[in-house]
Amino acid sequence: MNALKGIALQVGATFLFTIMSALVRIVSERVPTGEVVFSRSFFALFPLLALLAFRREISAAVRTANPMGHIIRGTIGVCAMTLTFSALARIPLADATAIGFTAPLITVILAALFLRETVQAYRWAAVLVGLGGVAVMLWPHFEGGFETHERALGATFALLSAVCTASAMVQIRRLTATETTPAIVFYFQALASLAGLATAAWGWTLPSAGDAALLLTIGILGGIGQILLTESYRYAPASLVAPFTYSAMLWAVLLGFILFAEIPPLMVLVGAGIVILAGLFVIWRERRSARNKAADAAAPPSGPAA
Repeated sequence: MNALKGIALQVGATFLFTIMSALVRIVSERVPTGEVVFSRSFFALFPLLALLAFRREISAAVRTANPMGHIIRGTIGVCAMTLTFSALARIPLADATAIGFTAPLITVILAALFLRETVQAYRWAAVLVGLGGVAVMLWPHFEGGFETHERALGATFALLSAVCTASAMVQIRRLTATETTPAIVFYFQALASLAGLATAAWGWTLPSAGDAALLLTIGILGGIGQILLTESYRYAPASLVAPFTYSAMLWAVLLGFILFAEIPPLMVLVGAGIVILAGLFVIWRERRSARNKAADAAAPPSGPAA
């Protein structure tokens, strides 16, 4: 275990994913979403396969006992990716990032419904508070009316993406019962590549040299970011590194301002803060509960006095 290394890898992954999102926002003005989805998934396979080959884990990545489970996870994941890219084409980077923080809260709800996980009262309270934060974030996007406001459509896509992301997390939990991490990552990237390629039937554009470079970079950054994210959990507990995912909000605000001259509305920042605090509270309580259980297990059994 190396806590600092795990945190650094998590922050690095979050930073790369945010840069990737910014590039998606740029290229989406000229390239169809399906083409962007293909590029993000296909080119991400190269760093992934290079790492798997270096570790001699190729066989583990292609071996599966649950192909249908991968198809389900891939379908949901492609929907999440498509909705995210569609949102980035319509709303500021920081707004899309902030709404995406809803996914962990929705995961709690879905895990209780479909995985029959026991959810303590404090987690339900955090979910309710977080959903209140979501309402605050969404409010500025719907002030102009749904039918005429492009930002309202983008915010809706971002929220639906969060629902799909949460659904994918639930499916991944199911897959971990029989599948290795390399297999889960590899099959998703492969299936997403095929799904993106299928959209060529609806018409792709021949990208310029600059856009082709952006598409390649999007995929490479996504693949390296996925590797760093996975590696972060090798060096530190998930409860320790997970809070640093929220550093994405900082990167999104900075990149949004530098690249697009975007300044998030105060309501979006307030709502994002509420959602982040709700998520951090759940993580803090989970760590505290785990420590208490560990302490109870290590305590010597009590018995009658001699």
